[in-house]
Amino acid sequence: MLMMPSHTVRILVATQPVDFRKGHDGLAALVQSVLKEDPFTGTLFLFRAKRADRLKILFWDGSGLVMAYKRLEETTFTWPAVRDGVMTLNRAQFEALFAGLDWRKVRALETRRPAAAE
Repeated sequence: MLMMPSHTVRILVATQPVDFRKGHDGLAALVQSVLKEDPFTGTLFLFRAKRADRLKILFWDGSGLVMAYKRLEETTFTWPAVRDGVMTLNRAQFEALFAGLDWRKVRALETRRPAAAE
């Protein structure tokens, strides 16, 4: 079971498809060399395959690299346009994408600290 990220975790999507034969170390190397990010910060990295029905997730949980793989059976993921670089998702968008929904239609609610009671 994949633990959903907290609201404070950065979620980055690699917009170029990657070779899905890559494991933990190969994806961590891509994070460093292509995305110019540190894979050991707790940021959640999403990777797409050439086939739009597959994704891999890589993140550092403090004691090791965690990799999750998901393949949709009857539909495809809605991915951002293929281009170089990364794109940021908020948690609500990530949850929609992970569920196979169109994340582009999801907007996170703006939250504000409650005013102190007088």
